[in-house]
Amino acid sequence: MKIRDLLKVQGIRLGGQASGKMDVIDQMVALQDASGNIADVAKYKKAILAREEESTTAMGEGIAIPHAKTDAVRRPGLAAMTVPGGVDYDSPDGEPSDLFFMIAAPDSKENVHLEVLSRLATMLMDEQFVEDLRAAKTPEEFLAVIDRAEADKVAEEEKKAEAAASGANGLPDILAITACPTGIAHTYMAAENLEKKAKEMGLTLKAETQGSVGAKNVLTAEEIAHAKGIIIAADKTIDLGRFAGKQVYQCSVSKGINEPENLINKILNNEAPVLDGTVRVSADAGEKESVGHTIYKNLMNGVSHMLPFVVGGGILIAIAFLLDGAAAGQPDFGSHAPIAHFFKSIGDTAFGFMLPILAGYIAMSIADRPGLAVGFVGGSLANLGYSWGWLSGGAAVGGGFLGALAAGFIGGYLTKGLEKACDALPDSLEGIKPVLLYPLLGILGIGLVMFTINPVFAAINTAMTSFLEGMGTSNLVLLGAVVGGMMSIDMGGPFNKASYVFGTAMLAAGTEAGQTIMASVMVGGMVPPLVIALSTLIFKNRWSANDRKAGVVNWIMGLSFISEGAIPYAAADPGRVIPSCIIGSAVAGALSAAFHCTSPAPHGGFWVIAIIGNPAMYFVALAVGSIVGCLILSMLKKPLSAEESGLSR
Repeated sequence: MKIRDLLKVQGIRLGGQASGKMDVIDQMVALQDASGNIADVAKYKKAILAREEESTTAMGEGIAIPHAKTDAVRRPGLAAMTVPGGVDYDSPDGEPSDLFFMIAAPDSKENVHLEVLSRLATMLMDEQFVEDLRAAKTPEEFLAVIDRAEADKVAEEEKKAEAAASGANGLPDILAITACPTGIAHTYMAAENLEKKAKEMGLTLKAETQGSVGAKNVLTAEEIAHAKGIIIAADKTIDLGRFAGKQVYQCSVSKGINEPENLINKILNNEAPVLDGTVRVSADAGEKESVGHTIYKNLMNGVSHMLPFVVGGGILIAIAFLLDGAAAGQPDFGSHAPIAHFFKSIGDTAFGFMLPILAGYIAMSIADRPGLAVGFVGGSLANLGYSWGWLSGGAAVGGGFLGALAAGFIGGYLTKGLEKACDALPDSLEGIKPVLLYPLLGILGIGLVMFTINPVFAAINTAMTSFLEGMGTSNLVLLGAVVGGMMSIDMGGPFNKASYVFGTAMLAAGTEAGQTIMASVMVGGMVPPLVIALSTLIFKNRWSANDRKAGVVNWIMGLSFISEGAIPYAAADPGRVIPSCIIGSAVAGALSAAFHCTSPAPHGGFWVIAIIGNPAMYFVALAVGSIVGCLILSMLKKPLSAEESGLSR
């Protein structure tokens, strides 16, 4: 397969104009659609924007390669565009971008096209090739430039493969691993630049690429043993276990592209930390995070691993309640009918992992693998409620969700403290640290801590539950408005997650007030996509044809409690979309609480309406919130011209 198999004449726009980054993305998505590569334009654009949120796809030197791998792609393809005036595309060098390639990669096991795309990414490192592309006057001339350069690149790859097979180059001086979240473009560009710069410096460097096609150019044990050090230029987690005892320097994949010489010098000058047997390595000092962001990242690592247990287990428990309706109000509600007992048993088992998983993965985020066991045990102890009083015959007092949060952070930093303390031990004991000392001392330590603090968090949980249960209707309505509105502030971001985590924590408390809050959280998260769907249906002259077509999908996403369906619209017009959705979600959350709607399920949206308390009024709350948001948004947006909207006057 060649690049021209993926890039068609109708997918190329030369000498274009764009008002900014979003305009470039819109135009290039349209080029992909015109080439017949996209099955679902809105979903593909959402995937492109999600990739941009992780980090900009601008390379510097005027080049950007937006890309996405998603099942919204019908077949692999490329789109290309030049914008002579350049636009601000958040380039790391601060300069405008004027040459764009957009990649559409299907989410399938057939990955031959990804090797072709990686070849294009490395070809863009050649300045003459880039200048020839910019100078092309027609799509045919543009493709001819690519054909010539690709033929040269293939010949170079074959020559390199032959040299590697014959062992002519010997063992490399420095090793590298490059990876980005999608593994399509940045991964290979970083590898190319590192290898190219090393060659200019009179060194040999081998880069393992961990892309969408899997690991390529894999580093061997012999190469690792010989190398002076390893550069990890990656925006995702890389297993470092094989590099114990070597210099390892970690940084973002963009630094591999833009600062290869600096990274190589870190290894040559022995400025990189040496990896010890516990697989710990200091992060790039130039990329240290704020305390707040570090805490948030660690917390979200726990939450993201916990949510599948909460969602799966919670919905199974909700089904058990639905099937056991005849026993409503009885002590063992949900377990009387055999089929209900079946669902309840599985759901309870899944739900029981919630706190240990939360604490374990928070601790692991802080202290890597040695922290997992410590955090997991701490979360389990918070769940079981063991304390010094319990040892003396008293009742177990669970620390609950807050206790598990504390266990995760305490367990992680306790493990880091143990690692630092064990640095003073003789080198002969290195091998037993991760398998004996850290788990033994860490688990004992977190046990002592949790036995002490469980009663404290139990008291806090009891106070919170009593407060919620004692709140009047007006106060619950206010709380419902707050948690509902938070679901729309960033639609899947920190505020949204904070509201959802609060809702699931209150749901886990097993009170009616907790179920009321969960209902407000869920209805608030359903509103944003429905606001978009309603507005694109009723106020058609406010939206382009593509916007209206994509708006249909938001009906399903909204009813399914997938707030992210509104993200492409919010990203394109945040000043109007986000405030409208926040107000609509707050209204829905408040009404849900006012109508005493409850949800025993933490997810499912409209599809779990059968187990929602007061379902008719829950639907009313959802409808009113969505309509309010739709009206505000549609009044804020100005009507488009007939040409822009695609509607005849």
